Amino acid sequence: MPIKYDELMELKNLGQKYAYSDREVMLYAYGIGMGADPMDEKELAFVNEATATPRALKVVPTFASVAAWGAGPGEMNLNRVMVVDGERDITFHRPLAVAANLVVDSRVLAVFDKGKDKGAVIRHQTVLKNEKGEELATLVASRFARGDGGFGGPSEGQPEPHQVPTRSPDKSIDIPTRPDQALIYRLCGDRNPLHSDPEFASRAGFPRPILHGMCTFGITCRGILQTYADYDAGAFKQHAARFSSPVYPGETVTLDLWKDGNVISFEARVKARNVAVIKSGKAVLG
Repeated sequence: MPIKYDELMELKNLGQKYAYSDREVMLYAYGIGMGADPMDEKELAFVNEATATPRALKVVPTFASVAAWGAGPGEMNLNRVMVVDGERDITFHRPLAVAANLVVDSRVLAVFDKGKDKGAVIRHQTVLKNEKGEELATLVASRFARGDGGFGGPSEGQPEPHQVPTRSPDKSIDIPTRPDQALIYRLCGDRNPLHSDPEFASRAGFPRPILHGMCTFGITCRGILQTYADYDAGAFKQHAARFSSPVYPGETVTLDLWKDGNVISFEARVKARNVAVIKSGKAVLG
């Protein structure tokens, strides 16, 4: 069905109820590759609650992206095979607890028509709140619906991307992914067969299943945690990026970082294929 612009703009879903426990917190951290070294105490703090010396389990900030998996404004009736993540921008208002009951509000912010053969971009917002009504995180997502353009909506007005510095990166780190990482990460909620079913991936135009863009997004957060944030999850005020190309499970992601005060600009690439996979990244620490 073609996009009905006015109806899509009215989509909202308020007061959704969700809950998570430490199990989901640890699974997400493991899903983005933390804990690969069983002796790395700094990363184990995110994936292991059982210690001889008591310490609090930590929550990766971008866990906010799956804490209320399934929350959204409502059914958008898009061509599912052709939908990919375009970007994500998370503002953190309070550190996430190890377990919580959530109240979630979602609404569509904007819809852009790129043309019949170029697809559509849908921006929507999800706000996570605790039971007291205090805001925990605001997530703004862009979906790129490659098969749903040409409905006659506006084509201009999308936010300008963050500009990374033109100088050489201040730091670059390599973060390997596992061949089965998409199969692990999908257990955090995103069961899209694009990431697990070779036949489905082929129909979508990929030679094999791709890693979730949001897994790559989490990997970039992990990289900043281990470099400029000293594994302090509470230091993150914002984490945002655009997805430019998929990662295939098993590839190594190179994260390029620029630090300017409390702003960390970042991009990610796969050197083996000479391709950028994350662009216009921005993390704010404080």
